[in-house]
Formats: sequence, structure tokens, C-alpha cells
Amino acid sequence: MDILINKTDGMLQIEFNRPAKKNAITGAMYQTMADALQEAESDAAIRAILICGKPDIFTAGNDLEDFMKTSTAGPIGVRPVAQFMWNLSHASKPVVAAVSGMAVGIGTTLLMHCDLVYAGDNAKFSMPFTQLGLCPEFASSMLFPQMVGYPRAAEKLLLGDSFSAQEAYDMGLVSKVVATDDLLAFATAQAAKLVALPASSLRATKSLMKSAQADAIQAQMKEENNYFGGMLSAPEAKEAFAAFFQKRKPDFKQFA
Repeated sequence: MDILINKTDGMLQIEFNRPAKKNAITGAMYQTMADALQEAESDAAIRAILICGKPDIFTAGNDLEDFMKTSTAGPIGVRPVAQFMWNLSHASKPVVAAVSGMAVGIGTTLLMHCDLVYAGDNAKFSMPFTQLGLCPEFASSMLFPQMVGYPRAAEKLLLGDSFSAQEAYDMGLVSKVVATDDLLAFATAQAAKLVALPASSLRATKSLMKSAQADAIQAQMKEENNYFGGMLSAPEAKEAFAAFFQKRKPDFKQFA
């Protein structure tokens, strides 16, 4: 299974399990995660959610081959990736993420919708949307500047360069940096603390922190989807994807 789902001791654990492909995410994987989050929402036995990958890789982002096959399969807002991100951003229960190794593209975007984010000291984050002729996704163009400040957000989103776990912590993207060997145990222990607390209190606290910008997040997602959908069929994105599969550098200078 490319996504492992485990329910134990009041916790739902969602684990990326496709290491041979650097945990690149397919539409089927998004659907599995979307369904798990939806089921957890109505399952009183689940009191906290943990998302993790492997010690050497969180996720390389979208599986581009699968992405290209499904990129015209209906509006972006109804695809499995959108279902997953909608369920994640609307989860009433606390969500903990444990990130080690690379977290590329949506691997970094999804963290902005989690509540506690712990990074191994080997973690590397990147949002290379402009390098693919695309734009930010799922409210990251709003949430990231809010979290880290505009100058640093602009550097990461415009250039698409990767940044370290320590830099992510210093900017405010992650809650704590932990030795990679200890990361999963630490994040699991933090999630277990949440499981032991009053569920109603956690739900109310999370709702109060997030409710003020809920409408703005949804509006930003919609606007980003509009841009993203149009850019997918533009020459720049076609050149970027062709260069990726041909293992060469893209040439964007030919486009105005």
C-alpha cells in the first residue's frame, strides 16, 4: 500500500509508503488520505491525527507522470488532491506532522494546514511552483507570508529554492526540530498528549484559532485554483514538464 492507515490508541496515523518513488503522491494516494480524514472526522474514537513519511523522505510532492495523466480530469477543486486538502484544512481534530527528508511542493503546502509540525534535522522544504511554470496552491500564497513574513515568503515562493529544518523553524513554519532518529517517537508522543486531553476543549481551541481566516483561506484557494488551472495548459508549464521528463534544464527565455 502506498499509503498506510493505522488507527490505534485514539490516534489516526497516515504514512506515505512509496519510498521507491520518493513518496511521490498519486491521485489514488490523495483519495485514500481524503477518505481517511473524512472517516476520522465522524469517528469519536479518533482524537488526534499524525501524518508522517519515511526517515529519509517525507514526500517529493506530486507524482508528475500521474499528475500529467489526470491534469485535465475535471476542475481542480473536485480532484482527489483538493478533497484531501479540503478535509485536512477543515479537520476539527488536531493534526500533527512529522517531516524528515524532502518535503517538496504540496509536501510543504500541507504543513500549513496542520497544527503541530515537527521536523527531523535532515528535513528539506521547497515549493518549486515557479520552476514548473505554475503558482502556489491551497492558500499557501496567503498562509506562508502570514507565517514567515513577506520578504522570506517571497524568496521561497518566487525562487522555489529549498530550505533547511532550522531555517523552517526560525521562520515559524515548524514547531520544533528534532533529531531524525527520534522524530517519529517524539511526534507520536506529542499526538498521544493530545489524545489524553479533553476532545471538546481541543476542538474549541483549534476552531477559535482558525475561524477568523477560514473564509479567506477558501477564497484564496479558489483564486489560486483559477490561476493554476490556466497555467497548466500554458507554454511555460509544458516546457517545464517536458524538461523534467527529458532530464534537462527548461528554457523559459523563449516566453514573454
